[in-house]
Amino acid sequence: MKSIDKGYINGEFVTLHGTQVFDLISPTDHQLIGQVTLGDETDVERAVTAAKAAFKSFRKSTIAERIQLLQQLKEAVSKNTTELTEVMIQEYGGTRQFCTMSTMMSLSNFDSLIETLQHFEFERKAGNTLVQMTPVGVVGIITPWNASNGFICSKLATAIAAGCTVVVKPSEMSALQTQVLTAIIHEAGLPKGLFNVVNGLGNVVGTAITTHPDIAKISFTGSTITGKQIAKTAVDTIKRVTLELGGKSPNIILEDADFEKAIPQAVFGAYMNSGQACVAPTRLLVPKAKLDIVNQLAKAAAENVVVGNPTNDATNVGPMVSEKQYERVQNYIKIGMEEGATLLTGGPGKPAGLENGNFVKATIFTNVSNDMRIAREEIFGPVLSIIPYENEDDAIAIANNTTYGLAAYVTSADESRAVKVAAQIEAGRVCVNGFKHDPQAPFGGFKQSGLGREFGAFGLEEYLEPKSILV
Repeated sequence: MKSIDKGYINGEFVTLHGTQVFDLISPTDHQLIGQVTLGDETDVERAVTAAKAAFKSFRKSTIAERIQLLQQLKEAVSKNTTELTEVMIQEYGGTRQFCTMSTMMSLSNFDSLIETLQHFEFERKAGNTLVQMTPVGVVGIITPWNASNGFICSKLATAIAAGCTVVVKPSEMSALQTQVLTAIIHEAGLPKGLFNVVNGLGNVVGTAITTHPDIAKISFTGSTITGKQIAKTAVDTIKRVTLELGGKSPNIILEDADFEKAIPQAVFGAYMNSGQACVAPTRLLVPKAKLDIVNQLAKAAAENVVVGNPTNDATNVGPMVSEKQYERVQNYIKIGMEEGATLLTGGPGKPAGLENGNFVKATIFTNVSNDMRIAREEIFGPVLSIIPYENEDDAIAIANNTTYGLAAYVTSADESRAVKVAAQIEAGRVCVNGFKHDPQAPFGGFKQSGLGREFGAFGLEEYLEPKSILV
């Protein structure tokens, strides 16, 4: 068992003022694997003071200096990819497949921002006016448990590129992962005070960050409910906010698609990150005339999904992160059955032989109506809803009939047709014919899936304030 009793402030691992201890429980077998001491408002004050002092000089850093820091971070992380992956599997229960990919994406964030910096215009002309893009200040970064280090790396890289300093509050359930990453970042040799970490609860450390007058911006990834509260709290000091929130992503399979390929891909896609992914396509929209064949293909695909120990290479779905999350998913499965959806495969309870962890059966409901709760609310587990549609216009209407708008997916044999459908979907990112990621493209949500954008030049501008100088 590991004990984490320090925060990271002003370039040093320091004893925290907070004394509350949080147990870290393995989602795979419910064993106690660690304990973390949680910080408090005093620790946030120390971290903000360090970040504010560091910002005075770092805001004046050159593009070349920022690129050098990003390069140092990339090199430090690249030397420790195995450790980062293994601790994520242990603490979070993510599959080896997903955790390996997540670590590689963490690494790619530094390359992406280096490329962005090489072409970004920090000084521009607007009419006859000089416009300078200036760093917003100290940034409060609040990250979730489903890909903790990836979010820290992407937000930190963007802050550095902008000339900002940061105070990070990771999920308390990700303390082991954060400790490994923080030690790596420490070895990378950033200026003191640029990067600070305080573990703690959202209603203590998170609130202290969002209310602190010396923090200029909040970058948050997590639930829509928490995002709304952060936005309400941040308004008192007029903080800038970037909120990447929940989703209930539609996956439209048009009637001309190759169903033998598209349906299995859709099933495995819905179970990405064990279903604990805000971009997971958990609403599968298919032509009503082809519902029977879709059901056959989807059930067969789900029966090939391996739910099990996340350390095994073949595992597709690992445990839910906590018993609380397991119970949440079980409750939604019960709701789906009560609402009258047809349980195609999976269902309540744990898979045989996996009773000691937070494991959920790979579950599919079919004949789902879009007004059912399982079709409207984010479940965050391996539960897929198959929704039949009448025609293309009906598919688009169903896809857009949601409070969310983070991601969407369209599959068709005719790419130009798929792009025309994608253009009508109310979502921040739409993937055509497969699952794709472009680190230079903006990422964020429409409607209640968030505010602002991340990645590339669009994400960088969220950390900058335009200043007009009229001569």
